[in-house]
Amino acid sequence: MPLLAVVGMPGSGKTEVSHYLKSRGFPVVSLGAIILGEVKRLGLELTPENERRVREGFRHEHGMNACALFALPDIREQLAKHRRVVIDGLYSWAEYKTLRDEFGNDLVVLAVCAPRAVRYARLATRSSRPLTPGQAFARDVHEIEAIEKGGPIAIADFTLVNDRDIQQLFKDLDGLLQDVFAAHV
Repeated sequence: MPLLAVVGMPGSGKTEVSHYLKSRGFPVVSLGAIILGEVKRLGLELTPENERRVREGFRHEHGMNACALFALPDIREQLAKHRRVVIDGLYSWAEYKTLRDEFGNDLVVLAVCAPRAVRYARLATRSSRPLTPGQAFARDVHEIEAIEKGGPIAIADFTLVNDRDIQQLFKDLDGLLQDVFAAHV
């Protein structure tokens, strides 16, 4: 299992999972960082509106699989150095297909899921780029309809429910990793 792609809706805990895996020695390639980098490169403030505008424009210009395509060199570089790589934030069905075409069965998808109310509460209180419930709902709708984010979540190889505290998330993740490694030896 060289590639573990972490998917989920905003506020589900994808980034927490990726940070935890990074702390355990896994290299992490963030697809979302490509969009944030583009926002910064354009000299725009990091706001939900600017992120959405850049995300849409970037995908319109380069295709729905743009983030995966732009991340492929970094993913390959990390794979050359390490046995396993975590992909933080696989967003679209097209990105999933690009990575599946490139890496085949070496790509394992982990969906991190949480109830909407839990996700929106997390998004409202996060320190970086907080969202109001209305902004969170609008982002959900956009990611489901325009980015086809539901596909990678639905087709995930493993699902981690994150509806409790962070210590429980990490405990559940440790247990799930044993299953992931056992299934992909």
